[in-house]
Amino acid sequence: MNANWWEHFFEGLSVQLWLEAMSAEQTAHEADRLEEQLAAPARAELLDVPCGGGRLSLALAGRGYRVTGVDLSREFLAHARTRFNADCVTWEHRDMRDLPWPARFDGAFCVGNSFGYFDDDGNAAFLRAVAASLKPGARFILETPMVIEQLLRHLHDRRWWKVGEFYLLVANEYDHNRSRLEIEYTFISNGRTEVRQGSHRAFTFDELHDLIHDSGFDVSLADPWRRESTTVTFVGTRR
Repeated sequence: MNANWWEHFFEGLSVQLWLEAMSAEQTAHEADRLEEQLAAPARAELLDVPCGGGRLSLALAGRGYRVTGVDLSREFLAHARTRFNADCVTWEHRDMRDLPWPARFDGAFCVGNSFGYFDDDGNAAFLRAVAASLKPGARFILETPMVIEQLLRHLHDRRWWKVGEFYLLVANEYDHNRSRLEIEYTFISNGRTEVRQGSHRAFTFDELHDLIHDSGFDVSLADPWRRESTTVTFVGTRR
């Protein structure tokens, strides 16, 4: 496993599948939820990190927010820049730990499967970078499936998905000693097959709560912690 696996994961079929995976209705629903959780003022500056193909950045920009989307994948950003009304978002090609905007934003979010890529120092550095980029009192929304109490309850060794013309096989192996989920992704579309390796640090609920707190936030939950949910959503308020 390449320690910096994320640098080249989001290329080719993986990007194309992710761009197909979410409907306009799902994006609008997620934007509704983020808007409620962030509770930011009208025309606030928001940070989407990492932003992927920019669907949530664009949805929130369409509601009048000033959005900056950060991602390391050139392919994702190239797609984002071709989207309708893409010039209403500031797109930044950079590592998600590199956020050089002290106390600028009124809110930030990291959602989906985008947290836990790094080692412990790197994950903490990301949270500290987000905190430093926020104004005091601004909120950070972290949605993640990498909470051990939830992750192991829903984990399958192997699963298939079909998304449009794409097939995705995911093979999971949880390393209890390292608290990491090792994942092999097989993407198949129109006779092409691409295999990618991923690795995510998983945390107990208390570990992640404390890590967010120690990075500069007061921490709460966006919703009651539900056994049937595959994710947990933390709300960090910048101290």
